Amino acid sequence: MSSSKRKLKICHVITRMIVGGAQENTLFTIAGHIQEGHEVILVTGPSPGPEGELLKKTDFPKFEIIEIPDLVREISAVKDFKAYRQLKNLFKERGFDVVHTHSSKAGVLGRAAAWDCKVPLVVHTVHGQAFHPYESSWKNLMYISAERWAAKRCHKIYAVAQAMIDQCVECKVAPREKYQVVYSGMDIDKFLNSQPEAELRVRLGIPEGVKVVGAVARLFPLKGYEYFLPAAKAIAEKHQDVHFLIVGNGSMFEQMQQEIAAMGLTERFHFAGLVPPHEVYRYIALMDLLMHLSLREGLPRSVVQALGSGKPAIGFRLDGTPEVILDGSTGYCAEPQNVESVVKFALKILENPELAAKMGKNGKKLVAEKFDWHKMAGILEEEYLKMLSVLGK
Repeated sequence: MSSSKRKLKICHVITRMIVGGAQENTLFTIAGHIQEGHEVILVTGPSPGPEGELLKKTDFPKFEIIEIPDLVREISAVKDFKAYRQLKNLFKERGFDVVHTHSSKAGVLGRAAAWDCKVPLVVHTVHGQAFHPYESSWKNLMYISAERWAAKRCHKIYAVAQAMIDQCVECKVAPREKYQVVYSGMDIDKFLNSQPEAELRVRLGIPEGVKVVGAVARLFPLKGYEYFLPAAKAIAEKHQDVHFLIVGNGSMFEQMQQEIAAMGLTERFHFAGLVPPHEVYRYIALMDLLMHLSLREGLPRSVVQALGSGKPAIGFRLDGTPEVILDGSTGYCAEPQNVESVVKFALKILENPELAAKMGKNGKKLVAEKFDWHKMAGILEEEYLKMLSVLGK
């Protein structure tokens, strides 16, 4: 860090540190701050569950972590108030220059506490929306109202995709000028330089010479497996030399296995289970095509990782997906829930190696230009310093 650059005390607040995109994004941001000599702490709630605890699966620089047991994802008036008070006490005690919140619950409570403590700069990142078309109308109304309230208690809101900003503005969460896109950074070198490993392929039981269609997502509702499986069935009927690799685990595992068995495809599906984030590149390297059919995304990290690995991707035309799956260039966007369209695009890629190679090359170029975590961390640091200067703090 330049001797003339101001050293900041920064606090990041996030609801859970499960294995997920928002959490990995936050860790890379923290790593960037530490490299630049800033003092950083992370505040999080408990992180149990089938997704796995990210902090136990990563090798990042050491920094202070404070767990607030009452900071939970579920709505609880008692716990939420306790968490707010604990956050407020922490902010008063530590005197941070910047409080940066992530995720919905931590975003509301963290911004409120920081604003009440007159923290010089309060910012928030939208990684995905709590409100969405697959949620009940009364919950959506509650979430939008909470986001509007919290938006008045911060200086700036970042989003990992332009689509997130458009949705927030449409719902009148905050005016457009309060938002800025900062694409989610990751360790792209591992993906850009990845090569398939024969030993891993053997361990997963994937035969030599077959093509692999994959997914990297938790096995939960809205992650798209209700569309992946019928698409896989149609692809498998057309091509006996295609296998399917699932990277992730979750509550739908047994149900999916039963459905796959009913389709007669057990021998052609391979489950990797929960893979540490720093190992994901090894599994994507085995794929020829990623089918990411989630119905709810901020900006799909696994798509960026696949593109960085030179793999074409297919996803639904929603949220931030079209910002990375450039239709006809890095893959194809199908209309949401349209399995027939997904199958058509998948067959087109699998049957045309030249097209797949061209898309892979385009994907690598896009990822190299936009998604390096050093770039993301640098943009945020520059933003903090600029905003503090503008605010005269």
